[in-house]
Amino acid sequence: MKVTNEFLIPFVGLKLGKHQFEYQINKKFFEHFEYDEFESANIKVKVVLEKKNTMLELNFKHSGTINVPCDLTDENFDMPIKGNLKLIVRFGEEFNNDNEDLLILPIGENQIDISQYVYEMIVLSIPLKKVHPGIKDGTLQSKALDKLNQIKVKDSIEVKEENTDPRWDKLKTLLTDK
Repeated sequence: MKVTNEFLIPFVGLKLGKHQFEYQINKKFFEHFEYDEFESANIKVKVVLEKKNTMLELNFKHSGTINVPCDLTDENFDMPIKGNLKLIVRFGEEFNNDNEDLLILPIGENQIDISQYVYEMIVLSIPLKKVHPGIKDGTLQSKALDKLNQIKVKDSIEVKEENTDPRWDKLKTLLTDK
């Protein structure tokens, strides 16, 4: 992945306290990570960096829409997504990002690349099952839904009551009385 300067935050020159950064994310951002699960994206990411004497705290929040195909009908629609992520950055002997909530940067480092964290936060906020809202409220008209309705099993099949021995009926009630 090619690192762009847009997602590098130089924290050395910043004063102690909170600093806010905003990013507009589109499909081109995800091409760097070779992620192509959706057609387009319009996501706004806000990052609040709180600089302290011995560490940094980063709070990520995002909201926006992605254009994805419906899992049931394959119709594209804009799905709203949102999420957040908290990251603590400490300084140590060597780089270590084994823990998802803690990043250790080498002493003397003067900037942090947040592109990987932005990517993971957004991708993990996308639901596994993507269903068009028109399916839920019944307003979607598509060829796939028409075909499914044609081959759907009809509920109007009548169940014929059989003449059973009344002794067996009495025994069946014992099973349901539990």
